Amino acid sequence: MALPKRWTQKTELEDTAEEIMELQMGPSHPATHGTIKFNLKLDGERIVDCDVEIGYLHRAFEKMCEQGTWTQVFPYTDRLNYASPVINNVAFALAVEKLLGIECPERAKYARVIMSEVSRICDHLTCLGMAAVEVGAQTVGFYAIEAREFLYDLIEAVTGARVTVTWCRLGGIARDLPEDFSDRLIPAFKHLDAILKDCDKLLSRNRVFRDRMVGVGKISVQDALSYSLTGPLLRACGVPYDVRKAHPYLIYDRLEFDVPVGSEGDNFDRFMVRFAEIRESMKIVEQAVRELPQGPIIVDDPRIALPPKERVYGSIEGLMNHFKLIMEGVKVPPGETYHAVEGANGELGFYIVSDGSGRPYRVRVRPPCFFGMAALGQMLIGHMIPDIITTFGMINMIGGECDR
Repeated sequence: MALPKRWTQKTELEDTAEEIMELQMGPSHPATHGTIKFNLKLDGERIVDCDVEIGYLHRAFEKMCEQGTWTQVFPYTDRLNYASPVINNVAFALAVEKLLGIECPERAKYARVIMSEVSRICDHLTCLGMAAVEVGAQTVGFYAIEAREFLYDLIEAVTGARVTVTWCRLGGIARDLPEDFSDRLIPAFKHLDAILKDCDKLLSRNRVFRDRMVGVGKISVQDALSYSLTGPLLRACGVPYDVRKAHPYLIYDRLEFDVPVGSEGDNFDRFMVRFAEIRESMKIVEQAVRELPQGPIIVDDPRIALPPKERVYGSIEGLMNHFKLIMEGVKVPPGETYHAVEGANGELGFYIVSDGSGRPYRVRVRPPCFFGMAALGQMLIGHMIPDIITTFGMINMIGGECDR
C-alpha cells in the first residue's frame, strides 16, 4: 500500500487540522529499556518520521579494552550482548588467535561451537519470549523463560556462571565440558522441544499475534543491504547470509544445518526466522556432541595459555608463568585483523590492532543490532505508535552491544 504523500514529506503542514505533532518516547519509557529515545513526528497516531537516538548506556567498552591485557578483555566482552555472552568470547578469542597465528585444539573447537549454539538459543528465547509479552501473550513469555532456565543450567555446569561467563581463553577454553554433559543435554532439549511446540500452537496462527506482526516493520532487500543488516533481520527479507556458511570458522563447515529465511522482511518473518534458528542450533549441538573428540582444551604454549590452577598453587614455575601472563599479558605480534562470527543478531566482528605489547593498541567491535537500530526509523514510517514496541522488540537491541 502506497504511503500518503504527507507521511513521506516529513514536514509540518500548514493546515492546523492536519498538524504534525512532535513527541519524545523514552528513554524512561519501560519499552525502550531506559537506553533509547524515539523522536517522533506524528499525524494523529500515525508515524510520519522517527529519529532513533542511542547513547544512554555508553560504557566506553572499546577504550577500556586498551587499558587491560588481551586476556583481561574477555570479561568486558561478556557485557556486550549479555543474552549470548559465549559468542562474544569466541569472537574475540578467534580475532586474537588470528594475529597470534594459532588455532585452539580440536576439542576446544567443538566445545566453543556447542556452547555458542546453546547461547544462541538462550538469546532467541529471550527475544521471542519478550516479543510475545509485548503483544499480550504473557504465557509464551513464561514458557520461553522456563526453556531458557534449562539451558542456563547447562551453561552454569560448563562455565560456572549463568550470564557473565568469561569462559574462553586465548588458545582454548577455561573449563572442559563436564563428563555428564550429554546426559544433561538430552532432557534439556526434550523440555525445549516440548515448549517450542506449545509456543508454536499458541502464536503461529493466533489472530491477534498475526495482526500485530504481519506487514509491520517491513523493509525491502535493497534497503536491508544498504543499511548493512545481517542476521535474522536480513534473512527475514529472504537473503540467506550467515557467517557460519559464508565464512566458516571453527568446525561449522563439518556440520549439517540450514539457514532459515523469510520472504516479506516484516516482524512476523523475523519472529519465525528466529524460531526456526532455534531448531537448527539444536541440530548443530547434537551433531557436535556426538562427534566431540578427546584431547586438550587449550594450546600447550606457556607464552599464551594460562596454567591450570593446580600448577599455579602447587609449583613456583606455574605461579611465575601465571604472574607474567597476568601482569604483562600475552605478547601478540604487531599487526591488525578483523574476524567475524555469526552472533544471535547477525555478524559480530572484532577489529583489533596490536603494537606487539601485552595490551591491545586498538579494539573495535561491529555490533549487529547497532545497524538494526539505524534502520528502525525507516521501518516505522506509516505505522502506529504501538507498532514501535513490536518492531523494536524484533530488532532485539541489546544496550551493552549497541552503545558499547
